[in-house]
Amino acid sequence: MNKPTNLLRRSYELLIASGAALQSPFLLVLRLYFFWQLFLTGKGKLANIGKVSEFFASLGIPLPTLNAYFIGSLECFGSLLLIIGLASRPLALLVLLSMIVAYLTADFETVSGIFSDPDKFVKADPFPFLLTALIVFAFGPGRFSVDALARQRSE
Repeated sequence: MNKPTNLLRRSYELLIASGAALQSPFLLVLRLYFFWQLFLTGKGKLANIGKVSEFFASLGIPLPTLNAYFIGSLECFGSLLLIIGLASRPLALLVLLSMIVAYLTADFETVSGIFSDPDKFVKADPFPFLLTALIVFAFGPGRFSVDALARQRSE
């Protein structure tokens, strides 16, 4: 191969390797920041379960008290597990589904206008949690997680 093509190929490979090296630290930062915020939200729900239950009832969610406890617990305790990277994909899927339900029940107008007013969709409260849960579900928690340690020990 000629020199310019070889240089271009090596530069591209370095770029790819650099991006791959940032994957696990990026996933850790996402988990720490956004799931800590979700933990605080869940803790608040559990501390004010009566109000949350009333809100869920006003949205027509069946078994509002049971669902308030479930969602508050998922957000509070599930987020702590997601922060340390334990059972990441199943918990990320549960958070993802709960955020979809949150959009469809509390922010349906936002969902129905996703193409006409996308800014409203991304500024809605569930969005950062939905996106972070989707990323962790799709890519896993990364090397800096209990899941990765458990996988290494089993090999």
